[in-house]
Amino acid sequence: MNKAGVLTKALATVGALLVWLPILATVVAAVAGSIGGRTFRFDYLMPAELFPVAFAGGGLLLCAALRARSRRGLIGWGLGLVLVLLVGGQMLPAARGQASSETQPAGWWWFLAIALLVAYTLALVAVGVAGALLVREVLHPGENGGSPAIPPA
Repeated sequence: MNKAGVLTKALATVGALLVWLPILATVVAAVAGSIGGRTFRFDYLMPAELFPVAFAGGGLLLCAALRARSRRGLIGWGLGLVLVLLVGGQMLPAARGQASSETQPAGWWWFLAIALLVAYTLALVAVGVAGALLVREVLHPGENGGSPAIPPA
């Protein structure tokens, strides 16, 4: 095992964990809050609030994907889509005055803002799935009939 392989494995593993952290934290907080409060509680904004963690993890995943020469497109485009959807989902309510309570959060503009947030979360899950697949490829090269993800040096 060479040093590049060890670094790639570390980048992929840590990156995947960081990308999944906002999703898992949302689910854990919802379950714990719902049990503790005896009513359903779900903070749908938590994945967006933890964006810096997810973006850092996505950057690590992208570095690992480039080093492994695998899943570069899916992770790269997914990470770009995550960024665009989050910025769009925040700029729209700010431009319409809904973020500052200048206008009521209602109507199809508000629906569009929520749809962008949902799309952001789904794109983040897609990057997380790509990261999990990349981790599997770099930790177990050559399985499932494929070629090794990391070519020998």
